[in-house]
Amino acid sequence: MGQPAILLMKEIYYPILTSIGIPANLLTILILSRGTCGLSKCISVYMVAMATADLLVMIVNATVYYIFCYHFPLSFLSHTPVCKFILYMTAVTLDLSVWFTVSFTFDRFVVICCQMFKTKYCTERTAIVVLTAFTVLIVFKDIPVLFAFETQQIINKMQWGCRSSVAFFSSAPGVAYLWFHSAWVVWFPFTLIILFNYLTVRRILVASRSRRGLRGHRSETQCDPELENRRKSIILLFTISGTFIFLWLIYAVSLVTTRLTNTIYYGGDLTDPGYIATETGAMLKYLSSCPNTCIYAATQSKFREKLKIVVKSPWTLIMRLVRKLE
Repeated sequence: MGQPAILLMKEIYYPILTSIGIPANLLTILILSRGTCGLSKCISVYMVAMATADLLVMIVNATVYYIFCYHFPLSFLSHTPVCKFILYMTAVTLDLSVWFTVSFTFDRFVVICCQMFKTKYCTERTAIVVLTAFTVLIVFKDIPVLFAFETQQIINKMQWGCRSSVAFFSSAPGVAYLWFHSAWVVWFPFTLIILFNYLTVRRILVASRSRRGLRGHRSETQCDPELENRRKSIILLFTISGTFIFLWLIYAVSLVTTRLTNTIYYGGDLTDPGYIATETGAMLKYLSSCPNTCIYAATQSKFREKLKIVVKSPWTLIMRLVRKLE
């Protein structure tokens, strides 16, 4: 009997994903950290943080967890203590990616809807404090993951592999943590992002209608810089948060309906619809760590210019060297 289709898909999908996602996020961090894209320091901090979290997801979750651990089942990565730490880090990196996106959405909400609070909250220092606080909170919040898995087998007195601990997930604290984790990673962020986007867009539309009314005597062909900036704000906000929600949706539904605690050593029926739905949702949620570079390039002209320069720079250097050798 051949290999299940879902495993074949994973073997092809994750190497392609990491080969695109890691360079894309590295380029984003490099460009935004220079502070030459015309963005405020506050929003630059959030964007760099999101790109860094997405890079960690690509490295830890996609590369280490789904590629190295899968293809090298008897390497040091499969020692139970190491395996538990990898599973813990996959939870931490995903949480960081999710909540950094929520933090960015809330910052844009404050900028547009809370003018009195804007000058105090929307600063570089506050952004660093908020992101640091979330990081510390998430590091401690995911500690139960270390106790949620147990040794799969013992070979020559060595503990190998990880599997879901029946004792943990059947206990009251384990069940509570599972439901809390699903709410923390999916439903609570979804609710906040949708709420903040709704309030932000409503405020922008109301302000835009008022501004158009005040400028009604002018020609409609005249460009209003303020309205154009608001339009770009809506596009940037919606593309980032909308892409996040869309790509996480299948995983969110399957997480609640199946309540599977899959690991790389899942030993159940690999053709089960619940397992396939969970793994498909996982593929899409990891894909959400890739498109932000394309979003920034599509919505931010200065970022697009810097991206072209960075991409062309190696070829420019090679051409210079070739000319000198000639």
